[in-house]
Amino acid sequence: MCNSVSVDGKRGIGPPRLRWQEHIVDHTSIKYINYFLYFYSDDRSDVTEQLYVDPNIHSEYTNGDYMCCPASPTTVPARSIAAEQTVRIRPKRQRTTSINNQTTTANPSECIIRANNRTIYTAGRPPWYNCAGQQVEPFVIGICGGSASGKTTVAQKIIESLDVPWVTLLSMDCFYKVLNHKQHELALENEYNFDHPDAFDIDLLITVLKKLKEGRKVEVPVYNFVTHGRESQTKTMYGANVIIFEGILTFHSQEILDLLDMKIFVDTDADIRLARRLKRDISQRGRDLKGVLKQYLTMVKPSYANYIAPTMVHADIIVPRGGENKVAICLIVQHVHTQLQLRGFKLRETLANSYKDQPMPNSLHLISPTPQIKGLHTFIRCKNTSRDEFIFYSKRLIRLVIEYTLSLFPFKTTIVETPQGVSYAGQRMSSKKICGVSILRAGETMEQAICDVCKDIRIGKILIQTNQVTGEPELYYLRLPKDIKDYKVILMDATVATGAAAMMAIRVLLDHDVPEENIILASLLMAEIGVHSIAYAFPQVKIVTSALDPEINDKFYVIPGIGNFGDRYFGTEPSEDYF
Repeated sequence: MCNSVSVDGKRGIGPPRLRWQEHIVDHTSIKYINYFLYFYSDDRSDVTEQLYVDPNIHSEYTNGDYMCCPASPTTVPARSIAAEQTVRIRPKRQRTTSINNQTTTANPSECIIRANNRTIYTAGRPPWYNCAGQQVEPFVIGICGGSASGKTTVAQKIIESLDVPWVTLLSMDCFYKVLNHKQHELALENEYNFDHPDAFDIDLLITVLKKLKEGRKVEVPVYNFVTHGRESQTKTMYGANVIIFEGILTFHSQEILDLLDMKIFVDTDADIRLARRLKRDISQRGRDLKGVLKQYLTMVKPSYANYIAPTMVHADIIVPRGGENKVAICLIVQHVHTQLQLRGFKLRETLANSYKDQPMPNSLHLISPTPQIKGLHTFIRCKNTSRDEFIFYSKRLIRLVIEYTLSLFPFKTTIVETPQGVSYAGQRMSSKKICGVSILRAGETMEQAICDVCKDIRIGKILIQTNQVTGEPELYYLRLPKDIKDYKVILMDATVATGAAAMMAIRVLLDHDVPEENIILASLLMAEIGVHSIAYAFPQVKIVTSALDPEINDKFYVIPGIGNFGDRYFGTEPSEDYF
């Protein structure tokens, strides 16, 4: 399960100095090649960062060290070799979360780890767009009911039974308005009505819900029920295959009702709701019995009768007894599955069989195949090239690709004076805001070249891996400048086959409000089908490569290709003994 939030850890924008080490683990009788990522912190906090891991294996957080499994469909936190002590993570209830199908453990808090301003999540995000790069509309469920009726429990039961890779759970509790001084004093005396429609920032709520439905990044407020105010930090969330929105006034606004595909009302006996509210407010929110009863009788109960109960007429399904009603949960899940199947697709398989025998798009910029370029490709394509030579010639080729990519940005004429006192009409790049974003792991090999030619360039990272079960790309980690929308972006990956990973990375940038025309995808080698896929989905994205190969095989490798570029570069090619 877990939060679809991005925690702004105090990290710099430059490369976090990733260090890959080979590590062999035996998981369900299958041996995978895994790699440790080491993240080193500094004092900057202008990045958006996400990391997704697998809750099915016991999780430990150790000095910021994490183990990732490129050959595995999941990413697993690992014990550091150097560190002996672990940090015990205490469970903390979070009302606004994104939860996946793996939230079935006895202790759901094990599915999320928080330490040192980092948040780790439990599953890679599958594609949220079709082969044309367009957002696939998610299925939105609204859950309404009285205070302490069990709305969150119903939502969690639905998520546990859905068995879909990515679900976002959004709570209305996050959208309470900021109280002024007088309202704050009333709240401390239990005399402020938090169950009245005016207590919520409905406009902000509608904006956030619309963006989530579009698959875009949103900043969700964090409300503190102890201090009756919003926290300084927000939670970054994304849309998903299924979005569940729960709250006491979910059905109050017609504009919100129009966004919902299914409307559920949780009908729980008033005595049970009161008992739950007493337990929650006293144990979790530091209130006394007298204050809770006063608030319930004067505000909570009347508000339920006036504003909540009447909206039951909008419900498609009324669920008595809340999360205990297994029959109702089963019926809801069956309907959602049916709707998802109607909207489903296989991205990579679709891309691999599309756009055959089509002319190359105008957005493709192929570096002229000079003898030098052909010579470098000869070295890196040869299976007998040693690792040292492979790295050496790869770096030379990467530098040429990066230099060519920079020439595609707008330039302006600039007059300078030479040491001889003569004017010279030269050129300078129009934009000084350029950001390099690497698609891990192979794309990271291109970072040094862009840092060498662009002084003080900012670097972002996106980790995308293939799910070995579904064959689809999944997003596991991203780390981008918060203001990346203001930058020209060079997206870097060493090779592109079907284009599925590159499309996901481009979609991430677009969801962070980067204009499509501000993105250039740079790669050493591409398959023709990958170029077509990207150009069709994102026609304004420029594509740069030093070579174009005609096809891919049934394992989605480029033919004739280079092999696994990351394995050859980092020296992690598996031997037959590992499998």
